[in-house]
Order: sequence, then C-alpha cells, then structure tokens
Amino acid sequence: MTRDAAVPPAGAGVTFVMPVLNEADYLERAVQTVLAQEFDGPAEIVLALGPSTDGTTEVAERLAAADPRIRLVHNPEADIPVGLNLAIAAGSYPTIVRVDAHSELAPGYTARALATLALVRAANVGGVMRARGRTPFQRAVAFAYNSPIGLGGGAYHSGGAAGEAESAYLGVMRRAVVAEVGGFDESIRRGEDWELNLRIRNAGYRVWFEPALAVTYWPRESWVRLVRQFRATGTWRGELVRRFGRRNSVRFFAPPLLVLLLVVALGVAVAQLTKVLPAAWSLLAAVVYAPLGAYVLLIAAVSLFGRGPDGRASWHERLWRLAVIPSMHVAWGLGFLVGLARGARDTVDTSRLARNTPLP
Repeated sequence: MTRDAAVPPAGAGVTFVMPVLNEADYLERAVQTVLAQEFDGPAEIVLALGPSTDGTTEVAERLAAADPRIRLVHNPEADIPVGLNLAIAAGSYPTIVRVDAHSELAPGYTARALATLALVRAANVGGVMRARGRTPFQRAVAFAYNSPIGLGGGAYHSGGAAGEAESAYLGVMRRAVVAEVGGFDESIRRGEDWELNLRIRNAGYRVWFEPALAVTYWPRESWVRLVRQFRATGTWRGELVRRFGRRNSVRFFAPPLLVLLLVVALGVAVAQLTKVLPAAWSLLAAVVYAPLGAYVLLIAAVSLFGRGPDGRASWHERLWRLAVIPSMHVAWGLGFLVGLARGARDTVDTSRLARNTPLP
C-alpha cells in the first residue's frame, strides 16, 4: 500500500547537503546557485568536506565565513554516502535537498520541488540533469549524458512525463522518511542514491520524477577521468546487482553485453585469421559482427549529426563524441562485469582524487 509522506508546515525550512572533494573550480558557483534559491522559509547549506588537495577546503572556509547559512563538516574518508549522512545529521530542517559540487540549481528549483512534494505527497522528488560543457571534450561528454544512446534513456537524463520513478537525480527528500529507512548505506560508494530510493519505495513511499526541475551538471574534463568515473560506477552497479538482483533495471545490462560481444568478436576474428574457424562457420561470424556493425553505425550517426543543447556543435566536439560514447559504455561494462564477478570491494572513483584541470 502506498504511504503519503508527511508535509511539514509552510516555511519550515530546507537543509541543502553537498559532499565536496577537489572542486575548487566549481564549488563557489554551485554554492551561489543554492543561496540564490527563493522559497518560503529559512535555509542552510552543509558542506561535507573530503580531504581535498586543490584548495577546495580554503574556498569552502571563505564562503562559510562570509555567510552564516553555510556550515562545514569534515568527511575524512571522502566517501559520498558518509558525507551525506554527516551533512544530514548536522542540519536541522525537515526537507533535505541534495546538491552536487559539479552542479548548479536552476532558479526556482527548490520552490517547485517543495510544491511537488506537497502536492503528490512524495518522499523524494528529482528532475532532469542538464549536462553542459565548456570545452569541446566536456561538451561531447555532456551530449552523451543527455542522449538516450549515451546513458541508456533514464528519465532524469533524457526527460519524460511526470510520475512515480525508480530513483531521483540528487533528490529533494523528507528528513523523516530518510531517517525512517536508515539514511544512506555507507557500504555503497556509488549508486547510493538508487539504493536509498529502493528502500524508500520498499517502505511504501513515492519517489517522483518532475521534468520541470532542472539541474546543470558539469562532467569530467578529461578522457582519463571520465573512464575512471565510469569504471567505478559500473563496478558498483555490478555490486548492486549482486545484492538486489532483478530489482535493477534491464538497461543496466546493455554495456556489459556490449563488452561480452566485443570479446566474442575478437575471438572469432582471431579464429578466422589463424584459419581455426572453418569457412563453413562464416555465418557465425556474421551473426557476431552484425550487431557490432550496427552499434558502430549508430554511434557514428548520433555523434556526427546529433545537435548540442544550443542546436550547434563544432566538428571538434563531434569527433570527441566518437571516442567518448564508446569509452563510457566499455568502461562501465567492464566495471560491471568485475563488480558482478567479485563484488565492488574497495573500489573508489579516483577521477577527483587529484586536482581538476583549471577551466578557461
């Protein structure tokens, strides 16, 4: 039976929570978009500071000294779910808004989210991730994030109709429900939001998707960082499949199937070149190569002819897409297979452990 989440009194206040690690180039702008939110009631933002090496902590301390709404907690382990739980515990208001240091909230985001929560009596509501980029590479990654071909068509990437959802991007949550289900699972380093929303739904509450909510997200700035990020994310998804099995969406299995198909195609090619595969088995080779050929053509068409968010894209960006989209798929798929086979264990996302390259 579906349960309605309790609606706090009007003007009861909002706690924004943000885990932070090596985000000197993004943190100030992210905090500014939070503080600029207009809604009925007081606000506070709690930054959970990991052990940054790029001056992020100094930026956070400067911001906190200038505005009493900003509070700092230390997260020496740097794990996102640990930081989120620390920030939530340090806050005091009945509604929690998760924010990423690589994100920027659109004007009116919080007010609209609060209205949606109250209207549908949901425990958590999220909107659309609008990935953006400043360099041709980052714009290519943003295109992949926003495309159904890139990240598999989840509603918070490509949009859709408002309604109940499997999970919520970032999320605007009722503190009482988060406490009831036990907060973020600190044993899960990636995919912690999906797992929390699974427990919220299992407890009978609604998780809601509202396409009018928009958050700008700035992706990784280099190919190496992107691959590290997706390998770690895929590994943890494999771990989540080990733990929760068929409650994971079918779309999560597409990248590992692509990797397995690549392995089989490589074996068939070697067998053909070494004459191990009889000529009579050429039909088998065609069956293996055909879906890979279709995949290559699809990626090429989407990469070269797909438009960016402003309707334009340079050829430099389009060429980067040809490398970015398969890299995301293969890195995620390889990580998934590793996580499925042995579990995620101590896998971490190392893409932010060093200083981010300054942006122009």
